Amino acid sequence: MDVDIVEFRVPVEKNKTLFIWDINASNTERYIYECVWTVFSFFGPLYLVKVCPNALLALPGFYALVKFYSASQALKAQRATDGQNLFQGTPVKVRFSTKQTPSYLLDPYNSKPLSHARCQELANHCLGFNGWSTRIITLKELPSGAPEEEEEERRERTLRYGCLVQLSFPQHGGETRGAAVVEETFTQTGPEVCIQKRCKLQRWVRDKAVVQAFSTVLLILLGE
Repeated sequence: MDVDIVEFRVPVEKNKTLFIWDINASNTERYIYECVWTVFSFFGPLYLVKVCPNALLALPGFYALVKFYSASQALKAQRATDGQNLFQGTPVKVRFSTKQTPSYLLDPYNSKPLSHARCQELANHCLGFNGWSTRIITLKELPSGAPEEEEEERRERTLRYGCLVQLSFPQHGGETRGAAVVEETFTQTGPEVCIQKRCKLQRWVRDKAVVQAFSTVLLILLGE
């Protein structure tokens, strides 16, 4: 049975990054990008696809980088596509990246969490649209810490919000929580500016709390 381990963090490991070269120069960069994405996303969700022209001293053509969230899926893709024609009349080479990853990036405490949009995209792919949900437990304005008299004199205003959310996986009976605090200082030129900033910060702190909750989740996907 195949087992895939997926984290809601930016993949930096070499065993999740594929390097594709010997791509012909006869097609446009946009076309190659779409083809690479289509071919490799068949094996699992992708974090990144990047297509670049070869160096000036090399033969005309392109190379591509593909980052998977799962090392197991990257391995399947490499084995299935290396030496195949894929989207052109000649075979391409597909290898794992040999670039050394700095050790501090491999530390879970230093790894970067995915953006809110990427968390949603990955969760929908792995769990389905109804496989997860979020609920705001609390979202409120916090004291800014600056004296009101001082803010009035400078015509500056600091808004700070805190949020606590619950992330649930109803089909698996699991849940976790995430918390975040955000603030912004701005020049208050009218009441409408403050209203806009409040709306912006409330969305920002909510999304940031959801990201923090997802960063604590480790998905173990069992194959057929």
